[in-house]
Amino acid sequence: MTLTTQLVLRALLEDPDQEKYGLQICAAANLASGTIHPILARLEGLGWVESRWEDGNPHEQGRPRRRYYRLTPDGAERARDALATARTSVNALPGLRPRPAGGAA
Repeated sequence: MTLTTQLVLRALLEDPDQEKYGLQICAAANLASGTIHPILARLEGLGWVESRWEDGNPHEQGRPRRRYYRLTPDGAERARDALATARTSVNALPGLRPRPAGGAA
């Protein structure tokens, strides 16, 4: 499992029942959107993640429409197992460790 996939899974596991849109996941994982979206698509194809487009008209708020992602119950379990057995852990590389909430280093 790649380190970037581990970071995305950790971001989703922070609150596995809560939906997060792409930029929230980017911020939590400290990754660019071009990096996370292929990972999310792959995880969705595996059945680990489900997604939906937001309701309503985001143009009224002056922004693009958001796609929300959430781990499936089975995906959350598989993500925890996969992170526990990953050969190269994010925690072993201090420079890649996700930052604590609130942006503190």
